[in-house]
Amino acid sequence: MHIQVNGEPRQVREEINVTGLLQDLQLNVERVAVEINLEILDQRDFDARMLQEGDRIEIMSFIGGGTSPYL
Repeated sequence: MHIQVNGEPRQVREEINVTGLLQDLQLNVERVAVEINLEILDQRDFDARMLQEGDRIEIMSFIGGGTSPYL
């Protein structure tokens, strides 16, 4: 399945949720914010939100001790 992550095309397996994508990207689920198709997703919904063909995902990491250029 083809999606876009932070503006870059990416191919992922079928039947993947947000948590699975973050794990594949080796990102800490508790330290990121995720937007899908311009909608900010609550972290409680990461397991339930299945990705769909063509989804546009933006992932922003939280950085301790300063501000992130992505927030």
